[in-house]
Amino acid sequence: MEIRAAEYRDYERVAQLHALSWQTHYQGILGQEYLEHDVLEDRLLIWQTRLTNPPFNQHIVLAEEQGELIGFICVFGNHDFEKGTIIESLHVAPRHRGRGIGKQLIQEALKWVDHYFPDSGVYIEVMEKNSQAVDFYDHIGGIHHLERQWHSPCGSTIPEFIYTWETPKALAQAVH
Repeated sequence: MEIRAAEYRDYERVAQLHALSWQTHYQGILGQEYLEHDVLEDRLLIWQTRLTNPPFNQHIVLAEEQGELIGFICVFGNHDFEKGTIIESLHVAPRHRGRGIGKQLIQEALKWVDHYFPDSGVYIEVMEKNSQAVDFYDHIGGIHHLERQWHSPCGSTIPEFIYTWETPKALAQAVH
């Protein structure tokens, strides 16, 4: 498996994996019409924009195997004054889940976060009904502090949990 930073040329593959992940794991959470007809176009626009002229605090890491994109993570350093760096996206191809790829992507992204934003906390927002993700972040010691409502791209308002870690090193140790 190869892990590397994303480049502009990767935006379509990232968008396709992101859409597939949502279509697979967000059934009954996001609207069916959106998942069937709009999610790919929406994700293409998001990732093309993010990779055209990335902000200084954005870092996207890809995991590939024999040229196939099998996972990615996107972080925004020091995104929130109080909570710190956000893990904005973490997705692993459905057929590659359970191999520790998500943990490896987190570890790799945290090297960058620890270098540029070492005193920043780390957080992630997780849909309340995404039980696999909730279980994962509970398992790796995320502190479930806050709940909020996410205004999703399909027009629904979806309850989310916010998991936090005090520092990048604290999260890195938790997934090690």
